[in-house]
Amino acid sequence: MIELYFWTTPNGYKPLLFLEEAGIDYEIRPVNISKGEQFEPEFLKISPNNRIPAIVDHDPEDGGGPLAQFESGAILQYLAEKTGKFIPEDARGRAEVLQWLNWQMGGIGPMFGQYLHFVDYAPEDLPYAKERYTREAERLLGVLDKRLADREYVAGEYSIADMAIYPWVRQRIERFEGFANVERWASTVAERPATIRAYEKGAAINTVPTINKESKALLLGLTGSNANDSKDHKAA
Repeated sequence: MIELYFWTTPNGYKPLLFLEEAGIDYEIRPVNISKGEQFEPEFLKISPNNRIPAIVDHDPEDGGGPLAQFESGAILQYLAEKTGKFIPEDARGRAEVLQWLNWQMGGIGPMFGQYLHFVDYAPEDLPYAKERYTREAERLLGVLDKRLADREYVAGEYSIADMAIYPWVRQRIERFEGFANVERWASTVAERPATIRAYEKGAAINTVPTINKESKALLLGLTGSNANDSKDHKAA
């Protein structure tokens, strides 16, 4: 059985998509990051970087005790290798999936994260940062759009590469124009029964996905005088 430490973020949905697709026995352990639950000592034993998602595998292949994993890309690869699903067995196919998985981890994830931070959450208006990360988000979508020009999924068959990229693209694709292949691919992934189930489960867990001053301070790492500065900037 897999314990999934989860919240409704793009990274949180990645392993949930896999678990739903693969039909693995799992349980969700909600970690409400808007309330700072990611900083609880028990969670830090599993995820020392105080970020979701994380998993605990209670039936690891070595037959030993529970095995914890953090970092969403590592979790996807671990689950794929454990089950033999959503990653090719041949060397070339496997290499193709893993390079696009790591492309998401090094590109789409951090760059879209910065885009969303400066456009939606930053306590002050920073035009340079907004333009910088908007352009980078558009560049990455262009790379993905070209990749999807002649294929249904990113690396041939549906794989952990698609599961890694989709939640980030889903969150804000409506803000960008001119990426018809990405929009088609995103619609295809969205219509998969496992995707529908995953997002329904997420919606049931986080019934009020709103951000207030306190939760924003926690999410941005603003405490004490920094949190007060954040409120002052917002008021200005």
